[in-house]
Amino acid sequence: MKRLFVVTWFILTLVLGSLIVLAQSQSREEVLKAIETKRAELSALEQRFLSPTEEDRALYADFLKLPKTGLIRLLPRETYDSHDKPTMTIRGGGAYYSFTQLTHEYGRSTDIGLGGGQLQVGFAGADYGMLTSIGDVPLENVSLATPAARILAAHNPATEEPQARVEQRRVSEGTIIEGVTFKNRLWLRQNSTYLVRTVNYSESDVLVAFRVVRIDTDDDSAIILWKLLKKYPVPQLDRKN
Repeated sequence: MKRLFVVTWFILTLVLGSLIVLAQSQSREEVLKAIETKRAELSALEQRFLSPTEEDRALYADFLKLPKTGLIRLLPRETYDSHDKPTMTIRGGGAYYSFTQLTHEYGRSTDIGLGGGQLQVGFAGADYGMLTSIGDVPLENVSLATPAARILAAHNPATEEPQARVEQRRVSEGTIIEGVTFKNRLWLRQNSTYLVRTVNYSESDVLVAFRVVRIDTDDDSAIILWKLLKKYPVPQLDRKN
């Protein structure tokens, strides 16, 4: 037994020593390449983790053949982007999405987010969004002729910052237009269809219909089917006033 211990210790010492020598022999350029490789591997793993399941994609395959449609997963920010212990390296923790850039990376073109069990819109500066739920309506039945969509389509974005701040406050408190309530955050509900108009100055202005088709019981992430109803000219904001 003692001999076996000695032999085992010798082998471990030899292996560890070889690894240390190898690490020390690597140039900084080689280490940097290794870091880049690991970062690419991690990014690929995160994309797999963010993706809906193959079963989800198969279920909505026909719908996804239509132009300007998509199927995404939103992660609850409090679970994967905690200040104490963030799990994801992607900015925003996979809790956000841009319907124009088709990315979960949080940025100026971000259209929607998920946190605290609520869907949220309007994130940076004077940007704002108008969000409403139209209930359990198949996404195929939603168009620009849908009453709530028609109201959002007629909205003229603010062109001056004070006016934009007024719009932010209105939707934060909840504003009613032609009997339809619009807010900047609503509770996440499975089998519910939502409409959103997001105004991201100098970036994008879009009207999107989306449906929460499933809430994953493992982590409360949301599987969302969406279609772009209309894309508007990029809004500009006069900040002088």
